Amino acid sequence: MSSAPSHPPASALRAPTILVFDSGLGGLSVFRELARTRPDARFVYAADDAGFPYGGREEGALVARVLGVMDALIARIGPDAVVIACNTASTLVLPALRARYPIPFVGTVPAIKPACEGSLSRQVSVLATPGTVHRDYTQALIRDFAGGCAVNLVGSARLAALAEAAMRGEEVADEEIAAESAPAFLREGRARTDTIVLACTHYPLILDRLERLAPWPVRWIDPAAAIARRLSSLIGPVAFAASPAPLRLFSTGAPLDAALVERIVGRPARAGELVPAVPEPA
Repeated sequence: MSSAPSHPPASALRAPTILVFDSGLGGLSVFRELARTRPDARFVYAADDAGFPYGGREEGALVARVLGVMDALIARIGPDAVVIACNTASTLVLPALRARYPIPFVGTVPAIKPACEGSLSRQVSVLATPGTVHRDYTQALIRDFAGGCAVNLVGSARLAALAEAAMRGEEVADEEIAAESAPAFLREGRARTDTIVLACTHYPLILDRLERLAPWPVRWIDPAAAIARRLSSLIGPVAFAASPAPLRLFSTGAPLDAALVERIVGRPARAGELVPAVPEPA
């Protein structure tokens, strides 16, 4: 009589280490969903705030910068997988990162396919940074997945910085946010925009204000849940739960503010989580 296969106890399974990277604090909107999906993981969040914002950077310079920062982070952390929680970087640097390192990379790209599949008016806007709007990758997503929708690309030069300022507790006027988001709302005859893709991870941080200032109700597409599902499919099933998910936070500029992290993540930063900065690439 054969015996049942043996499995290692949950305590013997190693928790995966996940690096979450963004130009600033916007990627914490993705981390929140990752932590809910993978309570077993050890998370490291790295903000290249010394290089923020990425949206207006020249492409070659941006590739060199992200690779330089990532070299330092991977050497220091040794992650099992990396989430690039930045549309601007993902639409440009992912091929170079995947060629350079033998670990999984999960990118953040404009969610054009689900937006167009769910649009009733066939009028969809993508609210992004100028860099994401101008990428060939974004144009390819429209060609492949628009499915007859009219896709309006809106490259905001200021909205990511306004979101960071608002999260730091600075006074950001409604008029400033409304001016950046207004081009995403279009009327074409009797049809009007009914879906807006948030194609920058900073934008969900001020979603409540975007909703309040909208001239009419729309469906807002936040990619965080899809990113979490993709990561989980790559690193395997949850081994055990550790609540809340352990977190360490790096930056290339000034140390991250504990109160600010608390406002975004929804819990206090614990001792040892805010660690020494990663040096800027030469």
